Amino acid sequence: MRSYLDFEKPVAELEAKVEELRALQSDGDSTAIGEEINRIESKAAVALKELYGGLTPWQKTQVARHPQRPHCLDYVAGLISEFVPLAGDRKHGDDAAIVGGFGRFRGESICVIGHEKGSDTDSRLKHNFGMARPEGYRKAARLMTMADHFEIPVLTLVDTAGAYPGIGAEERGQAEAIARSTEACLEIGVPNVAVIIGEGGSGGAIAIATANRVLMLEHAIYSVISPEGAASILWRDTARAEDAASSMKITAQDLIRFGVIDMIVPEPTGGAHRDGAAAISTTGEAIAEALGELRGLDRSTIVRLRREKFVALGRTLG
Repeated sequence: MRSYLDFEKPVAELEAKVEELRALQSDGDSTAIGEEINRIESKAAVALKELYGGLTPWQKTQVARHPQRPHCLDYVAGLISEFVPLAGDRKHGDDAAIVGGFGRFRGESICVIGHEKGSDTDSRLKHNFGMARPEGYRKAARLMTMADHFEIPVLTLVDTAGAYPGIGAEERGQAEAIARSTEACLEIGVPNVAVIIGEGGSGGAIAIATANRVLMLEHAIYSVISPEGAASILWRDTARAEDAASSMKITAQDLIRFGVIDMIVPEPTGGAHRDGAAAISTTGEAIAEALGELRGLDRSTIVRLRREKFVALGRTLG
């Protein structure tokens, strides 16, 4: 069953009317009802296109967090064949908030690492809502190092509100683990491509998103802190999250202007949650294009270009 966001109410009402008419179609004048269904469907499609053509930053935040939006494991299932997940950081344990392993993307070997939020109550608890602990980031760094050793490109799928802020995580060195993972992103001599598929929150996202190419879905968000967190700091009022989102420049359209990301991946009309298969397919095309641009470069060039990219970004925005 489709879940609607608050601002989608006009579309929800039209689509509900369509469902009512379909239920009546077999009992009445099917021709007349069919014509009415087509009319309302066309009206709903236009309304949806107009609505999603002018989303505010706060509305995009809601879309990026939509529970029916495709998550990391959906992309792995749709794009990666022969996927073999690997677990553990070889220091403390495993963290299900970050999944990773090796497989094939369009016939070529690839290492895939990503935040997994989960799709129902049980899986969300298992994956800690995509908020990784230190062992998750150490696992990511371990897999990147392994991929580098075997000269296998790295793909990361970013979707997290941020790193887990619990006491245990801090005791086990959360900040250091994030820094080590970011360092691994910068130092590997193989191409790496990051895709912001939903939320890209704070250092929890940067830890696996420091890549040669950073792609971002059309309605995803990428920020140093959540709008609620920024509102709490600036105004001591989380109810002003909408104001914070509008001021923070967190949308793909803002970030490509600043050079923070390299490509916007279009989403189906109505967001990736309306047609997950189409969103995954389009993302696959964008990933293939990004990897193709890096194919053939030697190790030293890959590392140099990646470092220059982020140093230039710091100079531009500093």
